[in-house]
Amino acid sequence: MIELHEQYITDEKGIKKAVVIPVSEWQKIVDELEELEDIRAYDEAKAKPSDPILFEDAVNEIRKG
Repeated sequence: MIELHEQYITDEKGIKKAVVIPVSEWQKIVDELEELEDIRAYDEAKAKPSDPILFEDAVNEIRKG
C-alpha cells in the first residue's frame, strides 16, 4: 500500500475541493495504475481463445504495425 501525505484544499465553508500530494507519491500511484492496466489486459487476453503462432510470425506482425 502506498503511504500518502495528502493535503486538502478547502473552500470557505471547509468543504474539501482538491488534494495535493508530493510528486513522488503521485508517480507511485501512476505506476501502480499502469501495472493494474497491464494485469487486466493480460487477463482479458488469456480469456479469449486463440491459436498459437510461431514467435517469428508474432514478431513480423508486430513490426508490420
